[in-house]
Amino acid sequence: MAEATARPARPPRMSDVARSAGVSAQTVSRALRDSPNVRPETRKRVLAAAGQLGYRFNNAARVLASGRSHTIGLVLLQSGGYYSRSAVTAGVEAAAGESGYAVSIATIARLDTGLMERSLSKLADQSVDGIVLAVPLISVTQKMEDITRDIPTVTLDGSRTASARVLGIDQREAGRIATQHLLDLGHRQVWHVSGPKEWIEAHQRCLGWQDCLASAGIEAPPPLEGDWSPESGYQRGQVLAVIPDVTAVFAASDEMAFGVIRALRERGRSVPDDVSIVSVDDIALAAYCSRR
Repeated sequence: MAEATARPARPPRMSDVARSAGVSAQTVSRALRDSPNVRPETRKRVLAAAGQLGYRFNNAARVLASGRSHTIGLVLLQSGGYYSRSAVTAGVEAAAGESGYAVSIATIARLDTGLMERSLSKLADQSVDGIVLAVPLISVTQKMEDITRDIPTVTLDGSRTASARVLGIDQREAGRIATQHLLDLGHRQVWHVSGPKEWIEAHQRCLGWQDCLASAGIEAPPPLEGDWSPESGYQRGQVLAVIPDVTAVFAASDEMAFGVIRALRERGRSVPDDVSIVSVDDIALAAYCSRR
């Protein structure tokens, strides 16, 4: 006589979790996606029941049932500005989490429209409910336009498509204000360590610097282009350190300013006694920069 094979127990369902926690299946769904509409004690009870039963939330099933993934896509550039990338990522994840959304991150290695198209296509294939573009690409393609037209998109001082909403500051005005501050201190010329020219932010800050000098009747010297890193600031600072007339520098980022300050100090030039420096970003580390 053949032995009967025991049928494997079916995996726990959302209805099982709801029954165990004494709530509705809809409340279980909300609790598991961290919706703000669920009371903390209820969420705790649902999570305890899910853990005890070994329930795993099936995101694919939720997408099929609701047509929404409750996921936000975030596109970042791998290089340039560790602090800004970290701040953007932390801010997007915090805001998304408060509204019950997860974040799917797509990172591109360099500023390239092909890489950008692939990242956006990847997020679209994941059925993200929205996209945040934190990439400073100046040019866009038709494919990028099509995807951001179909999916609500916000751009942070970066790639601009026709239908994306832009959240940012007036970078040109920031460059003008920084330069004017140095002129108001009595400097007769202001040098500029710029970011990469293909970045929108860098381009706009450079224009603001040029605008301010032109308004003061001062011919702008050639900008010294960096890549946002302290090392590039250090290299440009070595150039500035051997020019005796340099008394004021506008650096397009705090990280590059750190490098400029070190190069000047190594050449025996004090900041701010010999050279005044203004930079953009106001990252936390700036308050602890050793200048002398």
